[in-house]
Amino acid sequence: MIVVGVDPVTGLGKGSGRSQPGMNLGRAIQAAWEEGILLAGGGHAMAAGLTVDSARLGELTTFLNDRLANERIEAVAQDWLEIDALIEPAGATRALFESFEQLAPFGPANPEPVFALTGVQAREPVQMNGGHVRCRLVGPDGGSVRAIAWRCADLPGGQALLSGQGGLSIVGRLKADDWNGRRGVQFEIEDVSDPRMIQG
Repeated sequence: MIVVGVDPVTGLGKGSGRSQPGMNLGRAIQAAWEEGILLAGGGHAMAAGLTVDSARLGELTTFLNDRLANERIEAVAQDWLEIDALIEPAGATRALFESFEQLAPFGPANPEPVFALTGVQAREPVQMNGGHVRCRLVGPDGGSVRAIAWRCADLPGGQALLSGQGGLSIVGRLKADDWNGRRGVQFEIEDVSDPRMIQG
C-alpha cells in the first residue's frame, strides 16, 4: 500500500509505502524512477518512499500494478502462518510463556512462537476503544485464558468473538500480562476461524 499526499501549490506528491513478503516494493519504485515516472524514489523490499508529479499519479498506479502483478501471486502464496504448537487454554500459562521467552530475541530470522487453540468459546467479550476486543477463551474442559484481539471489532473474526460464539479455532501469541504485582499471561489473537464455516 502506498499513500501519497499532494501539495496543492506545487502539485508535487510525496508518499511512502509498505509491502508484504513476496512483493519487492523498493525494486518496483526504483523501476518507476528509471522509467522517468517519479522525480525521486527508493527503498527496500518491504518499504519505499517517492516523489511524483500529481499529473502522473494515474500512470504510476498502472505501472506499479503491472510491475507487481506476478509478485502478488507469490505474496498470496506466502500469506500463511506457521503454528508452533497446539495448546489448550488451560495450558497457556506464565510458565509456558517464560519457557518460550528463552528463545528470544525474536525477529525475522527467529520469529516469535505462534500457538493455536481449537474448539474454544469467547466468553465475556468486550469491545474497547479503537475496535479492540477483549475476552476470555474457554476450552471444552472449562480451562481459560485472557485474550485480546487488536482492531478487529468490525471484521468477521472480531464479530465471532463478540457474539460469544463457540467452536472457534484461534491463532496468536502469548504475552506477559503483569499488573499490580500479578504476573500473568494473555493470548494476543492474530486470527479467528470457525471451521464449521469452511467449505470443502
